[in-house]
Amino acid sequence: MGTLRTISEIRNATPNSVGDGFIGLNSFHPQGSRPFNPFLLLDHHGPMQVKPSERPKGVDEHPHRGFETVTIVYEGALEHRDSAGNYGKLFAGDVQWMTAASGIIHEEKHEKEFSRRGGQLDFVQLWVNLPAKDKMKPPRYQDIASSRIPTTILPGGGQLRVIAGELNGSKGPANTFSPVVVADLTLTENQTETLSIPADNNAMIYVLAGSATLLGEKLNRGQIALLNADGDSVSISTTIAAKLLILAGEAILEPLAAYGPFVMNSREELIEAFNDFQAGRMGVLN
Repeated sequence: MGTLRTISEIRNATPNSVGDGFIGLNSFHPQGSRPFNPFLLLDHHGPMQVKPSERPKGVDEHPHRGFETVTIVYEGALEHRDSAGNYGKLFAGDVQWMTAASGIIHEEKHEKEFSRRGGQLDFVQLWVNLPAKDKMKPPRYQDIASSRIPTTILPGGGQLRVIAGELNGSKGPANTFSPVVVADLTLTENQTETLSIPADNNAMIYVLAGSATLLGEKLNRGQIALLNADGDSVSISTTIAAKLLILAGEAILEPLAAYGPFVMNSREELIEAFNDFQAGRMGVLN
């Protein structure tokens, strides 16, 4: 085993709602994201009960530029469409990795059949920053079915799913512009697991469900631990079952200018983004 990382701080996520159909918690947002670099935002929507409706709720069309959105569905179903012509449905275990880059307009709502019957919805959305050299590249869309995500059954029970990057010998299917690790970890009661994390990466652990202990510190659902860059592994223990989101990545050490749906490197670039959106240069949804 390598050197265990210590905890820099533990934060409580705050209540948050997006659109008319996504209710949950926010751990951090772009204006306060520097300690979580290269991640810009973490929203955990759910678990929430969706009432049956013929009109799917969610977030109507809106623009993005300069970063990527990552949606991980744990329960329920979502539907996506964008101005680049991409369309997709996400069910439990599926992931959507959308690179807004130079600009895209999209909408995210409850999947139609799921909306009609109702049920429990639980998902996470991450924003991942792009290096300046990639912010104006063409948009890209990765639809990652659960069956494509390598899943390791752990000796003590539970499982590790690696969505992006490499963790404990598993490599995720997502293509990324900078080195990042996105994985979820399910642990049973009275289990201890050690994960290897590159020493030069920022790293954090968010509790999706249950509770877990890191270096004697207990983390409950909706709490996120930011780790110091003083080791190359982390040890996680449970007394009750838990589900965790593991995030790590190389920091993007560039100026950060964020406003609303745009994340760039300067105020001038933000103004240009608004002008391009208003002029229709980010496309339209048909």
